Amino acid sequence: MSQQYIAAIDQGTTSSRCILFDRDGRIVSVDQREHRQIFPKPGWVEHDAQEIWTNVEAAVRESLKKSDITPEQIAAIGITNQRETTLLWDKETGEPVHNAIVWQDTRTADLARELGGDQGQDRFRAKCGLPLATYFSGPKIRWLLDNVDGVRERAERGELLFGTMDTWIIWKLTGRHVTDVTNASRTMLMNLETLEWDPEILEAMGIPENLLPKIRSSSEIYGESTGYLKGTPVAASLGDQHAALFGQTCFDPGDVKGTYGTGTFLVMNTGTEPIISENGLLTTLGYKLGDEPAVYALEGSIAVTGSLVQWLRDNLGLISSAPEIETLARTVDDNGGCYIVPAFSGLFAPRWRSDARGVMTGLTGYVNKGHIARAALEATAWQTREVVDAMNADSEIDLTTLKVDGGMTADNLLMQILSDALDAEVVRPMVAETTCLGAAYAAGLAVGYWPDVQTLRANWHKAAEWNPKMDSAVREREYHNWNKAVQRTLGWVEHSEDE
Repeated sequence: MSQQYIAAIDQGTTSSRCILFDRDGRIVSVDQREHRQIFPKPGWVEHDAQEIWTNVEAAVRESLKKSDITPEQIAAIGITNQRETTLLWDKETGEPVHNAIVWQDTRTADLARELGGDQGQDRFRAKCGLPLATYFSGPKIRWLLDNVDGVRERAERGELLFGTMDTWIIWKLTGRHVTDVTNASRTMLMNLETLEWDPEILEAMGIPENLLPKIRSSSEIYGESTGYLKGTPVAASLGDQHAALFGQTCFDPGDVKGTYGTGTFLVMNTGTEPIISENGLLTTLGYKLGDEPAVYALEGSIAVTGSLVQWLRDNLGLISSAPEIETLARTVDDNGGCYIVPAFSGLFAPRWRSDARGVMTGLTGYVNKGHIARAALEATAWQTREVVDAMNADSEIDLTTLKVDGGMTADNLLMQILSDALDAEVVRPMVAETTCLGAAYAAGLAVGYWPDVQTLRANWHKAAEWNPKMDSAVREREYHNWNKAVQRTLGWVEHSEDE
């Protein structure tokens, strides 16, 4: 039999990719297609789902052609996706009723406050693990039902389907209307204990259950692909951060991965029982393999990390390319007393303050652009420290090693600053594409391409590591100053009673 491969489709926020992996978990071929970011109003972000599907088809086809691999050589397809992005489409024609509303979109801010009522943003947290926020899919579905002509009536007649982007792609590939537990756990509509849609939350949000896909495990055969990969099992679905947890082989309680991109997402495996956070984290699904018990996780989402570097490049012209931030930051020994809190769209975990806005503080005549560059890198490290402190408190497991991935991990100075801020080891793996790798692993397990998770763990190899060098007194002084800077961001946006 000819060499077999696993195809991972990564439908991300800015692009769609297909990566092919071999049995050693090595990348064989990649193709990537960017799609448009649509901004109809300030704070609104949309995607064209048909454009995304066209790009997914092209990426799959080209990834095979680049390495002279035939469709018959693909043993299974795994899918990973931008989470929370919300789409409704006609179940007969496949025509979306509206552009997809992207996870970053903030149009549901008033609705989220309204849904909270007297109980506030934690109204549903005990059941779904999440606070009421613009981030999640449930309020976005409600917005579409209330604001797009005829949509609520069509939904109640059973003519429409809802999906996050994994569901859309699985439906386009197989005709099956399913999602997995990880994506379902990001809607606010799934009960963490039963792993089913929660009727009380659906009623409170005014969402008909017939819109929703069937919830399945993260690793099982959902159906067979049509089109170019006709007959190939579609055998895994994981939201992108859950896929990265799996790709980093964080299979034991206490294992933590951090993905450093536009924003940063830290996820801790907490085992087979959900831990409802008392420290501002999200309780979510880690993954579920077939009939095995679900594995839960705590997640801390940081809105602005890599995008702060982009802002320094594009809005301030401080650097001309993102990698230059490291070079510039190395021109100084410290931050010169300057601290940046990039609360451009409020603060995410663990504070969840939508009224916050960004600050640069501690400025004196001494501060130069090198200090600002270093303060920008430190902002990522201190935001990580806040989340890790919350994880340690919730789980009662102290972090010793952080496995990192994502574009920012190419910055060696940032990795050292991160290790210093956390007082822990930071490790970067050989295969940096851990999101796609996790989707491939889950699909491969479902079809027997890999026999068990121990085999996957043996595939994981360390590329680089950093250990703390900072004196503990300096660490605590700097963290104290960072927290003072955070206090200056709060309460900037004021909501009047009339709004």
